[in-house]
Amino acid sequence: VRWLSGKFEPSEAIKKTVRTDAQGYTGYKVTVDLAFKQNLEQVLAANGFPQVSQKVIDNSTWQALAGTLPFVLFVLIMYFFFRQQIRMAGKSAFSFGKSKARILSKEKNKVTFADVAGVEEAKDEVSEIVEFLRDPKKFQKLGGRIPKGILMVGPPGTGKTLLAKAIAGEADVPFYGISGSDFVEMFVGVGASRVRDMFEQGKKTAPCLIFIDEIDAVGRSRGHGVGGGHDEREQTLNALLVEMDGIDTAEGVIIIAATNRKDVLDPALLRPGRFDREVHINLPDVKGREEILKVHAKKVKAMENVSWATLARSTPGFSGAELANVINEAALMAARRDAEAITQADLEEARDKVRFGRERRSLAMSDEQKKLTAYHEAGHAMLNLALEHTDPLHKVSIIPRGPALGVTMMLPIEDRYGYGKKKVLDDLCVAMGGRVAEEMFLGDISSGASGDIKMATWYAKKMVCEWGMSGRMGMIEYGDHEDYVFLGRDIGRSRGYSEKTAREIDEEVHQIVNGAHERAKKILEENRAKVELIASALLEYETLDGAQVEDIVKHGRMTNPPPKGISAPSAPTPSEALPANRPIEKIKDKGGMLPGLEGAPAGA
Repeated sequence: VRWLSGKFEPSEAIKKTVRTDAQGYTGYKVTVDLAFKQNLEQVLAANGFPQVSQKVIDNSTWQALAGTLPFVLFVLIMYFFFRQQIRMAGKSAFSFGKSKARILSKEKNKVTFADVAGVEEAKDEVSEIVEFLRDPKKFQKLGGRIPKGILMVGPPGTGKTLLAKAIAGEADVPFYGISGSDFVEMFVGVGASRVRDMFEQGKKTAPCLIFIDEIDAVGRSRGHGVGGGHDEREQTLNALLVEMDGIDTAEGVIIIAATNRKDVLDPALLRPGRFDREVHINLPDVKGREEILKVHAKKVKAMENVSWATLARSTPGFSGAELANVINEAALMAARRDAEAITQADLEEARDKVRFGRERRSLAMSDEQKKLTAYHEAGHAMLNLALEHTDPLHKVSIIPRGPALGVTMMLPIEDRYGYGKKKVLDDLCVAMGGRVAEEMFLGDISSGASGDIKMATWYAKKMVCEWGMSGRMGMIEYGDHEDYVFLGRDIGRSRGYSEKTAREIDEEVHQIVNGAHERAKKILEENRAKVELIASALLEYETLDGAQVEDIVKHGRMTNPPPKGISAPSAPTPSEALPANRPIEKIKDKGGMLPGLEGAPAGA
């Protein structure tokens, strides 16, 4: 098809309906067949068209391009779309096998041993690695062989990654950090390729330190159980084993791995020659917690009278990460009230928030629910004060905190590394206090005791099955080891005792829990008036500390009451039922032994 364009002078009849130029001409554009051979000028002249700038434009090429343009645009759009997706994923079509280890250069890694507190034994164990990375010849000239790998084992938040960075920072060498899950990809063989590439990069920048966090993600035991037998993961593990065998310590590449599940690791990974040294990083003791708090306190502004030692004593079982979170929460609380510095009260509230959850004052509780919660917590508090081997009472509150509608907080005087039988029995009794108080004072029971029942059942099962604290079952371990199936162990593993023994275990657990319930009921019956006083004080003030509760029990009233909370249901005042100066009596354990446990050895 050709385009025929030009100009003509319109007739008088149509001149008013068309647009003309200055000479009185109007334009036209028509199509003619490609085979049209006649003289265009003659044809136009015969039809009344003057000869004015006639031209024929061959448009076949442009039409062909116009037909393919939508397809070309579609291809370009798809290309740029997939290119952007690949770029956002941080990889290209040819980089799946490349290591995803993040390198922290010597200039960027400013972490040293001074930034790591509360793990002095672990720092002593890894100091040799620092010396080797600084001066390898010092060890090589004596024929000594530095460990190829170090396995750091410990609970989450204890500072395993921080210690690994500190080793690299002290030795002034590059630090490669990668997670065990980064080796596993959707394509077969990618994990093994990334392992090889990671070690190649390490050898090029030696001496260096390669840190594999959560190595249990790739280093689980090979087997046929549920969770075992994954071909891709096993290929990655095999590649890791081969590369660790191929490392010569003279090259200066040290492997450090971290896990909190050593029991799931493949034995081949733990043998000497791969991970030669195992460093345990446990939860810090009271001295370690104080050191950790002081390290993090350098980053915030606190009052001069803040006692870090006091806070350390009141945070048993806290990890380093949780202690850092306590200080951060305290700083946020101080900032919200426009304070110039963190106070001891901020730290105490932050500690309770981290351990038990934030107060939910906005939760609308009915008067009946508040009353039930008050008596429930009063039962716990009364038994805690009455029994001899319980931890000191810290605080009692009916303000919802975290998932609980009320809390009774107890803090040990010192760190505890084991359970004595007398303490376990008293803790079981305290756990039953909430349910018993509901039965005695309200004539009904609620689901609020579910957590207490769960804890009591856990204690009772441990006493019978693992701790040898049952006279009937004796000092025999009856663990089921049901978790082994999911760790890649033998899927056919089962409990190693008969149905008769299982029935006896259930009976003993029932007897222990029911005995604790009866013991709690007896004690609360003897101290019924005191429980009423604690509950009414909680309804009036909402939160009481341990000293105030003890004051109520001893003297029948509080000498230093806290500020009142929101309005509560009417209840008798705490100063009515008990005469002043009546001493609180601790109940001796010899009268509170649970039935069926007489033959078991008592703990300290």
